[in-house]
Amino acid sequence: MNEINVISLLLRSRFFERKIEEEFKKGNLYGTTHLSIGQEASHTGLCLALDEGDWFVPTHRCHGFNIASGSNMEAMFAEMLGSKNGLCKGLGGSMHMTDVERYNLGSSAVVGSGIPLAGGAAFALKRQNKDNIAVAILGDGASSRGSLHEMMNLSSVWHLPLLYYMENNHYGMSASSSRMISTSSIASRSIGYGIEYETVDGNDFDAVYSAVKRAREYILKNKKPYFIESNTYRLCGHSKSDKRLYRDREEEREWEKKDPIALYIKKHSISAETFSQIKEEEQRRVDDAWLNAWEKRFDVLSKEEAEEYVIPPAEKFVSKDGGEHKATYREAVREALGEILEKDERVSFIGEDIGLYGGCFSVSGELYKNFPDRVIETPVSEEAFSGLAIGASFLGERPIVEIMYGDFLTLASDAIINHGAKSYFMSAGQLKCPVIFRTACGGGTGHGAQHTQSLESMFLNVPGLKVVAPSSPLSAKALLKGASYENCPVLFLEHKALYNEEDVVEGSEYILPLGKAIVEERGESLLVIGYSRPFRVARKALEGYDATFLDIASLKPLDEEAICSHGAKFSSILIVEDTPLRYSVAETVFRLIRSVNRDAHIEICHAPDMPLAFSKTIERETLLSEAEIIKKANIALGKIDE
Repeated sequence: MNEINVISLLLRSRFFERKIEEEFKKGNLYGTTHLSIGQEASHTGLCLALDEGDWFVPTHRCHGFNIASGSNMEAMFAEMLGSKNGLCKGLGGSMHMTDVERYNLGSSAVVGSGIPLAGGAAFALKRQNKDNIAVAILGDGASSRGSLHEMMNLSSVWHLPLLYYMENNHYGMSASSSRMISTSSIASRSIGYGIEYETVDGNDFDAVYSAVKRAREYILKNKKPYFIESNTYRLCGHSKSDKRLYRDREEEREWEKKDPIALYIKKHSISAETFSQIKEEEQRRVDDAWLNAWEKRFDVLSKEEAEEYVIPPAEKFVSKDGGEHKATYREAVREALGEILEKDERVSFIGEDIGLYGGCFSVSGELYKNFPDRVIETPVSEEAFSGLAIGASFLGERPIVEIMYGDFLTLASDAIINHGAKSYFMSAGQLKCPVIFRTACGGGTGHGAQHTQSLESMFLNVPGLKVVAPSSPLSAKALLKGASYENCPVLFLEHKALYNEEDVVEGSEYILPLGKAIVEERGESLLVIGYSRPFRVARKALEGYDATFLDIASLKPLDEEAICSHGAKFSSILIVEDTPLRYSVAETVFRLIRSVNRDAHIEICHAPDMPLAFSKTIERETLLSEAEIIKKANIALGKIDE
């Protein structure tokens, strides 16, 4: 290892962060930042020990990892200034510095939630037969997060090439690890998951470098994950506003004596003259990078340009009719899964009990026999395997994830909302997330309040995410195939009460795009709008009516053009859905129609604002019935009074 290169990087990191500290005090930087002054040996030792093609996911305390892996300092400063010359064009800022060219998948500002992303990178490397590892970087505070423990178990079971690299600086924000962590050795917890570990002096570059080299060799040789605890200390506050009132000054002075830069100079006998020259050169390099970025600080993206990074373009496809046959909703979804897996080797299907058991609702069936290496059962760890799927997608994989019940989307929501939906935007297009999250939702099956929710409204306000809720076997199969061409995360909602419904479906080449309503223009008296189970119930209940049916199917993006163009033509309109009215899809549809048609009589069938009861009687009274739909349709038509 070149000693001059090492001391240069240690100083570069120190001076870069001192510059940030200085410019924040001057009021020249916006937002917040998290510095790692005093931890330079820990991040530099790690990055220099990795090989080309080894991916890593830093924490919000990320600058040192960027510098040690070779990120351009001017682009880093520009990122912090919000300039489009930044690493992420000013869309990420201090806490989200993605640099794919340096195998940096971007830091996570949510403590511990980047760990499953790194697990996903390891999963992708294993599937792609790469002789590389992924690194999940975390702090001691994250050692209490469930995401770490879920991922340690999963990575051990799946034999992933994953290094857990914990920088233990002894404080999770202001709380000392001695008060918040139940063991004196955090790394030793890994033994419970069958993962070997090592504790290293994180202020000693050589010790860190050697430990990571050994870990990397172990991981690739034994095909097992590994855990390193790097003991270090930040000589600054948690963030720019932290006055460190929770720390003793004597403690800080003791750690200052262990300064990693001074330790390296002494250990390698670097002369005062050589050190002075390197110090001067690195200070000049940092100052020049800042001045160049500062001069271009007003060169920023417009809001319209930024909006281009919300949703990446979908892959193109051609749809053809043919191969018409009967299938249940369940069989239609299974057919789509099989055809997607057959067409694209990058697709894996992961979830709980999707193998021999056939899936909780028998959707996956015997797919595991046809695709034994790509239908993969997971532990009960929604946060881990959802984040893993997203991390894998960053490396070109296209996973399909089954969340057993829609209610459990709450467990996966951090991964879906904070990473899947935002990464393309925060990285300014460096990271795409082509993941489908399938789940069974809705009531009518007696599963009670925690297994019957329809949570679509919870996700519809999340930019970067698409949401689909098909109502028929035909649309379920064709829209699932359409979702497989998207490069953003898609939430695919399958209503449990529809699984046994049988109808005509098309063959393997028929695909429906997301964002387009399905219209059946039959009558001119009544317009019926809905999605999922309520729409199918309405379609059956109003069979003999002079009605046109508009299945919106894609809830996001919503086909506003179809809603408005049809809504403008009708004087009687019925909207149906299974969720409470407030903040719902029906409210949005109502608003759109009112913008083009002030006079139409609009009725809405919706669920009451209450959980679904286990009681069969109450459940039936809560869910939309044919009788209620017919009554509301007749009110809209003026046949009966309200």
